[in-house]
Formats: sequence, structure tokens, C-alpha cells
Amino acid sequence: MSDTEKVSFNLSVVDLGKVDLLIEQGFYSSRTDFMVTAVRSQLAPHAVNIDDAVAKRSMIVGVHAVGRKTLEDLQAKHKQMDVSVVGLLVLAQDVAPELARATIRSVRIRGAFHASPEVKEALKNRLQ
Repeated sequence: MSDTEKVSFNLSVVDLGKVDLLIEQGFYSSRTDFMVTAVRSQLAPHAVNIDDAVAKRSMIVGVHAVGRKTLEDLQAKHKQMDVSVVGLLVLAQDVAPELARATIRSVRIRGAFHASPEVKEALKNRLQ
């Protein structure tokens, strides 16, 4: 499982040329290296704001994997869970749509959500 997601966006040809010039001069190893560095440099000044938002919303930061057994245990107790993640939420491939619907009350993801298409469809009205 990769902890990265592909992101695509448009950039002016002049800006792209400037990036390529910096790569040619050895400041960066690739366009990807430049873009990742640029994003991180923009996130750094907002670290306190991000931390505050995560704390207020009781969010999990990083990769959060939920397996079938966890959901079956919740179902046996007649309970539901709210999932709030900054990063990646992974629902195991053996989680049935009915089980997900019965045990997951809400899903808030700031990042990426990996699950079977059927589970995503079953939870689509619970995504915030």
C-alpha cells in the first residue's frame, strides 16, 4: 500500500520552464522533487492551524486501516463508529457493503479513501 497519491494540476509553461531550469542547475532532482518541496514549504507555516483543527475534530493523522473483524465486533455490540482521518483511510477488501453501512455512521477524510467500489457506494451518503 502506497502512502502517496498522484495529484495532477496545470502550470503555466513559463513557470514549468523555471522549474526545469532549477532542475537543470541541480537545485532539485526532478519536477516531483520540486513540487513536493513547494507543497511542504507552504504547509509548514500552517502547522499550528492544522494541529488545532485535527485536535478539535478528533481526527486521526496518517494511515488508518479498518478491518472486517473490527467492524464485526462493533456490529455484535450494536454500535457504530465515526471515522475522521487526515491522510489515508483504508477499509479492508473483505469488508462487505452491508457491514460497512451497519457499522460506520460517518466518514470524514481529508486525503484519500481506499475501499472497494461497492463499499464506497454504500457509504457515499455518509461522507462529509
